[in-house]
Amino acid sequence: MTSGTTARAPASIANLGPGFDVFGLAVNAFYDEVTLKKTKGGITIISDGSVPSSPRDNTAGIVVSNMKRRFKIGGGIEIAIRKRVPPGFGMGSSAASAAAAAVAFDRLFRLGLDPAELVEFAGTGEKASAGAIHYDNVAAAVLGGFAMVRTDPLDVIMIEPPADLRMCIAIPKIDIPKKKTRVSRGLLPKQVRFSDHIVNLSNASAMVAGFEEKDSDLIGSAIQDVIVEPARMRMIPGFSKIKDNALKAGAAGVTICGAGPSVVAFSKKSADLEKISTAMAKGFASAKTKCMTVVCKPTKGAGIRNKAKAMP
Repeated sequence: MTSGTTARAPASIANLGPGFDVFGLAVNAFYDEVTLKKTKGGITIISDGSVPSSPRDNTAGIVVSNMKRRFKIGGGIEIAIRKRVPPGFGMGSSAASAAAAAVAFDRLFRLGLDPAELVEFAGTGEKASAGAIHYDNVAAAVLGGFAMVRTDPLDVIMIEPPADLRMCIAIPKIDIPKKKTRVSRGLLPKQVRFSDHIVNLSNASAMVAGFEEKDSDLIGSAIQDVIVEPARMRMIPGFSKIKDNALKAGAAGVTICGAGPSVVAFSKKSADLEKISTAMAKGFASAKTKCMTVVCKPTKGAGIRNKAKAMP
């Protein structure tokens, strides 16, 4: 058995308000690590029990299976997963494992895949949690920074975020429904008013300009979503109060983390981030819900980890 190859991938926030299924942002709040080792036969999963043990139901397992098949690689692979991104809370947990698995596989077998190919393989792992392929989280987890995705054909664009951009994330301590992503997508409207489409398009465009111009205030002011957020906010206890509190505390913009139920406030490094976090926690408390908060910033994408630098 080989010593193995370990890759680490970050948490990510998808949608960012008006950029549904298109925008993703890698953040340094949490990371997953995936170690791949060559074995004599089969694909096996080793974890702490928080993820499925069957390769067919496991995000990393699906990625490895697809890459083995695509590149006609024989033999077995052991997949050891160190899960640190909380599953089911809107921070790209499945995408982190998928991205790390794709990057580790690429290095282990010296394939030399380009970033777009890695994103495409990582995207196949999203079927395990979402039931369909979505590239917004995996694009951010693989590439890092602010990622935009076009499909048919797949095209991924990354922009380096402003150095002073910060996020306060409030993670509620509530029970998460099984297949939460599918449940939350079921809440989305089947039809959208043309006027609402224009509002979201204008805000999404302003957000891209904010990242391109390194303007954190513009990014925050553009986080306004009149289509998805109103449909999903009912899944989050006290959402309106959380958002109002954060804005009053100095946040530039507030929205749902991916499919929720976590809530993210965007601001600058110079803001009182502790005050914003406390205000968000009080918003959850108003709905008799406890939460934990974390302050984070944009980060780099998935990469290979040396043994000496492995995550504790």
